[in-house]
Amino acid sequence: MGRLIRATIGAFLLLIVAAAVGAVAARKRMVSVGTPESDEIGLVGIFDEASLASTASSFRGGTMTDWFGGGDLDLRGATLDPGGARLTVRAIFGGGRIIVPDHWTVDVDVVPIFGGMSDTRETLEVRAGAPRLRIDGFVLFGGYAIVSATDEDFAAV
Repeated sequence: MGRLIRATIGAFLLLIVAAAVGAVAARKRMVSVGTPESDEIGLVGIFDEASLASTASSFRGGTMTDWFGGGDLDLRGATLDPGGARLTVRAIFGGGRIIVPDHWTVDVDVVPIFGGMSDTRETLEVRAGAPRLRIDGFVLFGGYAIVSATDEDFAAV
């Protein structure tokens, strides 16, 4: 039993080291793209924070990549494309928040591996034709939260 525990711990430490080495290599060639007005974005938080408050007039989606880092994507000031939007998330030992208005429909298809993604918004009756955001991707030892308000919003009151 002791050997099994040591082997498991060793494998876990090897996984962390391999992920860190991969993150260092990825950080050299991956950069965030897009501005608050962009309809498509690519946020990259590798050993860092990558946050954006979108004011897009027809947000179609993009990607959030968080390795040993994180950040926020605030979509409360954005208008979704009439066809909806798709956001792909990838977190390895990282994560963040996706901040959306209460009335949006959010469909989540994220594969959690020792991590997760949760929609913490109050359950509201969503009207037909409400804006639809689809979130897919994976989370490994990390997580994302879908929220409608932030701690900073409550501190301002």
